[in-house]
Amino acid sequence: MKLIAGILIAVVAFLHLGFLYLEMFLWDKPFGRKTFRMTEERARQSKTLAMNQGLYNGFLAAGLIWGLLAGDAIKIFFLSCVILAGIFGAFTVNKKIFYVQAVPAILALVILLTF
Repeated sequence: MKLIAGILIAVVAFLHLGFLYLEMFLWDKPFGRKTFRMTEERARQSKTLAMNQGLYNGFLAAGLIWGLLAGDAIKIFFLSCVILAGIFGAFTVNKKIFYVQAVPAILALVILLTF
């Protein structure tokens, strides 16, 4: 089960690398605008904010990857950060964020703590 937890943590890290790329590099491109349902003007106006947000997602991914190498305490901390960010995003932006961001981290954390 530790292997399954590790795989799920790697998936969560990979998702956050994807979020980083989407927010930092595709935000004002057609794919980014479609993903976030934004006009070209709104995307242009919020681009630097999105880049900052993307950087933070990169930090979460880096922490999860570090956790895979370092130990359970690091994994628990960064999975908890991802879960809280997903819950906050669901309440403030879109409920879908909970399912895309928090649920995979919750599954990984439950498996990590259970086995």
